[in-house]
This record gives sequence, C-alpha cells and structure tokens, in this order.
Amino acid sequence: MTLNDIKAAVDAGQTVHWANTGYIVHKDRLGQYLITYQPNGSCIGLTDRSGHRLNGKETEFFIVRSKDSAENPGSQSRPHGQGRGVPPGGAGAFPLGRQL
Repeated sequence: MTLNDIKAAVDAGQTVHWANTGYIVHKDRLGQYLITYQPNGSCIGLTDRSGHRLNGKETEFFIVRSKDSAENPGSQSRPHGQGRGVPPGGAGAFPLGRQL
C-alpha cells in the first residue's frame, strides 16, 4: 500500500496493519498517523520526519479481509495473521525494536 492508500484507508475507518496483525496504523487526535504495537502500546510514526517516506515497506502494509469484505474482492489485504513475522495460521509479533 502506498502512503496515500494507507492514509485513505485509515481515514475511511479501515484497520490497516503493518508487518503483522499486532501492529495497527491509526490517526491520533493531533492528526498524526502512527503505528502502534497493540500488546504493549509501543508507537512509531507512519513516516520519517519529512512525512514522505514510510517507516516500513509498502508491501508490508495490509488490511485484513473480514467476512463482510468478501463483497469487495478488489481491496488490498492479506489473510488474517499472514503478515511478516507471523507463523502460518498463528498470532504473534515482533516488538518495534526487533525488526527482521
């Protein structure tokens, strides 16, 4: 997903993940787009300080397809739990300091 795709999805209320389902992209009350690791609340900006370069690769961002989205097969998503660093069919995530 591109930076604009991610922002549009978050603004539309979709849940965007980075690397695996433990990381969620959200917009805070100041309008900043952030990536939060849900198990411990660690947070990093979606982009570098310039606001133009993602803190991650475009291919690492995804939307988990829900049962409702089966009607919208064109949406970009990965099957539940199939992000980077997640064993097939399993949960789990790496803390921010332990990226591959």
